Amino acid sequence: MVNQSKQQQFQKLQTLLKELPWYVDEYINHKLRKLSTASLFNYCHDYKIFFNWMITEQLVSGTIKDIPLERLEQLTVLEVEGFLNYLHYQLNNKELTVNRKLSALKSLFNYLQNIAETPDLKPYMNRNVMAKIEFNEVKDSIETKATKMEGRILLGDEYEKFRLFVANDYGDMYKDNKRLYNFYQLNKERDTAIVSLILGSGLRLSELVGIELDDIDYSKYCVRVIRKGNKEQFVYFSQVAMADLQEYLAVRAAKYNVDKNEKALFVSGPTGPKVKSRRLKVRAVENLIEKYATAFGKPSLSVHKLRHSFATRYHAEINDVPKLRRQLGHSSIQTTMIYTHIKNDDLKIAVDKMDMPKEQIE
Repeated sequence: MVNQSKQQQFQKLQTLLKELPWYVDEYINHKLRKLSTASLFNYCHDYKIFFNWMITEQLVSGTIKDIPLERLEQLTVLEVEGFLNYLHYQLNNKELTVNRKLSALKSLFNYLQNIAETPDLKPYMNRNVMAKIEFNEVKDSIETKATKMEGRILLGDEYEKFRLFVANDYGDMYKDNKRLYNFYQLNKERDTAIVSLILGSGLRLSELVGIELDDIDYSKYCVRVIRKGNKEQFVYFSQVAMADLQEYLAVRAAKYNVDKNEKALFVSGPTGPKVKSRRLKVRAVENLIEKYATAFGKPSLSVHKLRHSFATRYHAEINDVPKLRRQLGHSSIQTTMIYTHIKNDDLKIAVDKMDMPKEQIE
């Protein structure tokens, strides 16, 4: 299964690496098999912020690419704390964000000190200042995170209301706006299928846009996706999602002028009379969810929040954390445990039992 989105992310990563020192390039290649290209791109973005800060503070001269290993080895604790204060007070980064950027730096410096070797088997650096820097203490418990999430996801009958809003009500809302209405009429089956599939499976955005036509198993109600860590998995989805998906597939070729060689499940509209459709991009899906969420009156909704909505509903109906972990593709069960703390007492009354395939529930 060719994932065009993943290839694009890889190219973006390679472009960014050209701006960074050689040892960062070497470190990223070391991590390439273990982390996603999206994660590594974020690492490189964090390094660029750090190196630019060093230049601005006149801790080093020249360009980012010219920053030598020796200067990293000579960094003091006070200098690094100055950078973390810069992130927090000038860039307004939250504690979790500062911790993430510090973690990226710690990983790079650990590689330079403990893993990388010169031709004569010596470490690149003998001194690692990042080992002396502590993370910010983040006080939010699982319960607190769950409480914050409650107001930003779909609960109770909102789950089906949002799906129906995308399928029908959005068009009624904008029927007097010819441009918006015509655009909606073109894409309503596709957009409904996208929302329904996320709400009926908990797929990640990257997994959704990577789906190809032959990845879907219509008899077992599941789809083959590439999860984090480049792992292939078959993920089950609901009967409602299957129905919406089939409605979209019935009009896909005619509405989008799809080339017979285009294998992407979700495609964008053609941009000209002779231009064929192509795989829908990540940003396009984010934009369409944002559009519907704002019109629905819940602008905090995002693709990731729809995934959270599925997980909350699944836990309330199925109450099996190990299976939910597998369904979501979490590497750690602690990540899944947050959904066990979301209060949603009216959920069982408001919605029917989750219509997952029988083999998934048993």
